[in-house]
Amino acid sequence: MLTLNLTPSSPVTFSRSTHHKYPINASSLLNPNIPSRAQNQTTLFNKLTSQIGSFACKVSNFGEISSCPVGLYSRFTNQICNFNRVHEYPSGFCSKPRSYVAKAAAASDSESSPEGEANVVSKPKDKTLQLALVFGFWYFQNIVFNIYNKKALNVFPFPWFLASFQLFVGSVWMLILWSFKLQPCPKISKPFIIALLGPALFHTIGHISACVSFSKVAVSFTHVIKSSEPVFSVIFSSILGDSYPLKVWLSILPIVLGCSLAAITEVSFNFEGLWGALISNVGFVFRNIYSKKSLQSFKEVNGLNLYGWISIISLFYLFPVAVVVEGSQWIQGYHKAIEAVGKSSTFYIWVLLSGIFYHLYNQSSYQALDDISPLTFSVGNTMKRVVVIVSTVLVFRNPVRPLNAIGSAIAIFGTFLYSQASAKKANKTEGEKKS
Repeated sequence: MLTLNLTPSSPVTFSRSTHHKYPINASSLLNPNIPSRAQNQTTLFNKLTSQIGSFACKVSNFGEISSCPVGLYSRFTNQICNFNRVHEYPSGFCSKPRSYVAKAAAASDSESSPEGEANVVSKPKDKTLQLALVFGFWYFQNIVFNIYNKKALNVFPFPWFLASFQLFVGSVWMLILWSFKLQPCPKISKPFIIALLGPALFHTIGHISACVSFSKVAVSFTHVIKSSEPVFSVIFSSILGDSYPLKVWLSILPIVLGCSLAAITEVSFNFEGLWGALISNVGFVFRNIYSKKSLQSFKEVNGLNLYGWISIISLFYLFPVAVVVEGSQWIQGYHKAIEAVGKSSTFYIWVLLSGIFYHLYNQSSYQALDDISPLTFSVGNTMKRVVVIVSTVLVFRNPVRPLNAIGSAIAIFGTFLYSQASAKKANKTEGEKKS
């Protein structure tokens, strides 16, 4: 940016953003009887505009006036000739000085005025509002998924079919976003697909295991057991070479205690449901560990696109197995489901909503992780389980014993402590890398 600073009986100074200045004596260019500084800025610029022609001619003596080398002079005069193009003034050298100065003055006034300070203060408020909306949509979509997923499983107890359908809906959703350019499609290559095979496999294991658990026990119990995921994460990561401070190990103790207490006091306890939730934890932990190692070379792919391709590959993993495991029972189960619900459209809506909101809540979680810090995300994820557990207990009216509620609270509180301790470890590691 090139600016022109003129004051009476002072040198004319041209300055760049790099703060290099080229002073020249302007005593021969300006009338010594220029009005005082208190005079209106508009009058001053009117006179300067009339004298700018002679100034442009006399600037040819720039080398003699300022004792600058000729090379510097020639480069400088070329910049003067291009000044109008740089600032988009089509009618000659600085044909809009008044509007330009007015904008600068307005910007300066807005920064120093109370209104400008109010704008600065409003930015954190906007960020807080955005964060509230992100978490609000994430929680709402998760609640809707858990409710309609459980309703569908109650009348159609075939989790392999429902899990496959949910991946199918997510795959179609992403293909629509990419086709209409609502989401930039990542570049697909053979190494990228190979790198996704491992994470997609473990994602498939985690997803189907959770669906099996949902079909066997209360939704609230499955989420309490799934809150023990940090325990598996610390154990398996340690086996693979990571080290954790004592605070992290201590934080997983209340998780184990709470989950154990909730399990032995659960009214709807079922070993298949318990093992399904535990295997789901293992699957998702290995998905996260494997993703960090195999996807290091594809950091340009954002979270939503990554999840989209994982869903597509997981569908190819899961559906053939689903056909083998329960395919022969689907037709008979479908008729029983329609008979139990009464209207086929109601059953279709339940299944469709479970598929749509399964993808949406995962999409929101990836978008939330892009917008907020990992610590905030971990805390939000912990609170999400609380909201889902309470919501499903109220909707399905599951009986909850006092010890079961206490165990659930202890487990979720332990998850919160783990998120705090692990975030401090991550910040310390990042600081060591920077230093």
